[in-house]
Order: sequence, then structure tokens, then C-alpha cells
Amino acid sequence: MFKIAAATLLALGLAMPAVAEITAIRAGRVITDAAQPARGASTILVENGRIIEINDAAAALPAGAKVIDLSGKTVMPGLIDAHVHLTGTPDSQFWQEAVTTDEYSVAVGLANAATTLRAGFTTVRDLGSGRLSGFAVRDAIANGIATGPRTLVSGPAISIIGGHGDVSGYRPEVNAALAMGNTCTGAEQCAARVREASRAGVDVIKITATGGVLSQQARGLGQHFTDAEMRAIVTTAHGLGLKVAAHAHGARGIEAAANAGVDSIEHGTFADAAAIQAMVANKTWYVPTLMAMVGIEERLGKGTYTPVVEAKIRETLAQRGKALAAAIKAGVRIAYGTDSAVYAHGRNGEEAAQMVKYAGMSPRAVLVSATSGAAELLGVAAETGTLAVGKSADLIAVDGDPFADVSVVEKPRFVMAKGKAVALQ
Repeated sequence: MFKIAAATLLALGLAMPAVAEITAIRAGRVITDAAQPARGASTILVENGRIIEINDAAAALPAGAKVIDLSGKTVMPGLIDAHVHLTGTPDSQFWQEAVTTDEYSVAVGLANAATTLRAGFTTVRDLGSGRLSGFAVRDAIANGIATGPRTLVSGPAISIIGGHGDVSGYRPEVNAALAMGNTCTGAEQCAARVREASRAGVDVIKITATGGVLSQQARGLGQHFTDAEMRAIVTTAHGLGLKVAAHAHGARGIEAAANAGVDSIEHGTFADAAAIQAMVANKTWYVPTLMAMVGIEERLGKGTYTPVVEAKIRETLAQRGKALAAAIKAGVRIAYGTDSAVYAHGRNGEEAAQMVKYAGMSPRAVLVSATSGAAELLGVAAETGTLAVGKSADLIAVDGDPFADVSVVEKPRFVMAKGKAVALQ
């Protein structure tokens, strides 16, 4: 029958359909779900970018399967970073945004995306980029013309006028020229910003609910939006099927954002008991971004930051890990996120050891936060976060046992994203 069909196709001048290649990954042990015990030696079969079988190591392979030998490694789901800035770099000074073109930002973003993927992160959420640059990076990766992780993008964060996320530090006419139309005042206008972001094609809404450490303002880290403005943002976003991530440092801003119904608190540096209770009550995710602390500490006093920013950095460093430890004790759901661009891209895996060191998280809890937990927050759990038949073949291989020493994820030895092997070390 096959010969007849083939002859017919050739007679009609039609190309033979491509036969999908099956890849067989021989693993020494496999973590299919970070919340569950690991399997022993296993074979994972991948076809058309998806997992089609997970068998014992001794299982027979399909004829012609391409074999990848990771028999000395632990294979686990690809990691997820819920807070990155692909188009940014850590050593840039604030004034450079006045001279950096959008086109150059895209080039930077694509380079950083490739670096992030090689570091074992097969999915990321980009929470803040200039104008359309983040969308260009996302779409180039999704369309297969660039290498990088699955990327969800917020575009410019919605902020108050004169607050964190608004342009400042320049002459008035320069501020106006650099403005991205992302600011709002009042519930109605803030709802409009959400609708405009939806129209632009965002995957998630990012707001700056409080002041920020790296913005050129000495107005503290307290609440920026009013309660009514935040409720309008969240209600509008949820009505459009979009989740809301809230940059928030100060306790009252965290509490107000959680009570407004945001889906995640980013940073949460000064969260107190009331703020944490609001997160528990509203089932708010917490993305702690401890690597941001590493980045700002490494550059403190070296001319990267202005004096006003350095003062906020010192205030922030004194709180490292405290809010995360309290949130874990209270039962807040934790999703892994690092704030890349505040530190050098590619070091995303170092967040894991920071979470253990400063907040006392178990390696297993950290791995859950970086896989199935982050996947649930991002709304991609049907695609990734665990290794299962039918899901995207997003996986990494590491030395040793990450349940015993989570730092092994800092140097993955193999990375596969959507069935494509992208790194082998």
C-alpha cells in the first residue's frame, strides 16, 4: 500500500510527507514532577516536539530512533523564570535609555534569550520592556527564527505619573519624548491602559504598585496606585483573560495589591504580617526575585547607580529573604523568578540556592516553584512544568540529585526546548 501511495505522489509531482524523527533520551533518573519522588533509569521518547512515552530504561526503542545518552544524569522539567527583563542589561546606567534604540533593544533581547535558554530555562515571563521590543523578541522565538525560551510578555509596566515605571531624571522635553503612554490617573484611565495593552498583544499585565529601587526618585517604596485604581486594573485585566503581576516592595502596597486581586506579587521585600495575610486570603502568588539582591549588591558603590538609588539599595538589602521566609511559613504560594537584567543573564539558576540560604526553603520546594508552580502561575501548566505524555518536550539534565543539592541546576548539562536540543555541555 505504501509503495502505491508513494508512486501516486511522485506521478503527481508531490513531495513525500516527512516522517517525524523520534528522539529517545536515556536518563539515569527522571524527575517527572518535582512534587513527587524521582523515577530510576528511564527512557523518554520525543516526537514532533512532544513527549510520547516515558518508559523504563530497558524498553525497546522504535526503529530508527535518535538516541541521546544522559544515563549518568538526572533529567527533569525545564525551568521557568516568572520575572525576567530580556531586553535589559545590569550595567547600563539610567541615561542610556535616552540613546538606546528599540532596534538595538531587540538585538539585546534575542541574545539574552539564547543565553537564558542555555541556562536551562525553557519558559520565561518578561515583565517590562520598552514599547514593542519585548513582543518582537517573543514572536521571533515563537516563529522559530531565533533561539530562546517560550516567552510571555507584559510590555511596558502600567504605572502612575511620576512613579516607578514612568520616565524621569531628564529635562521635561526628554521625559516627554521617552514616555511610553503607560501611565494613568484614576480608575477609568487605568482601565483604559489595560485595554490598550490587551490590544497591543500582551500576555500579562504588569503594574508598579509601589515605588521601585532602581528608578530615579527618592519617594520611598510605598503604595503608588490608589485602591480604586488597582481594583480597576485587575477587574479589567481579568475580564480580558489576563493575569496581573504587581511590582511591590512596601508592605501597604503589597497588601493593597493582594486585596485588589492581583495574581502575583513581585519582590515583596517589606511584606509584613498584614501584607502576607492578604496574600494568603486572596491566594496571591509570590515571586521573590532574590537574585536582584545579588545584582544590586555586586554593583553597589561602583558608579553604576546614582546616590538616590544607592540609598534605596542599602535599605532593601537589609531585608533580604525575610519576607520570603515569613510567606513560606504562612503558606503563600511561591513561584520562581529572578529579575534578570538586574544581574547578568544566564545566572537565573542561582536563585535556587538563594531561596534555600536566605529563606530556608527545601530544595524540593524550590524545584516545585521553578517548574509546576511557576507553570500554574503563568497559565502554561498544560504545556510544561512537568514531564508527561502529550506535553511539550521541555527538559534539562543535571549532575547529581537536585533534591539533595539544588545548586546543580545552575549548570545544566543538557537542555531541550519543544523537542529541540539546544545545549550540551
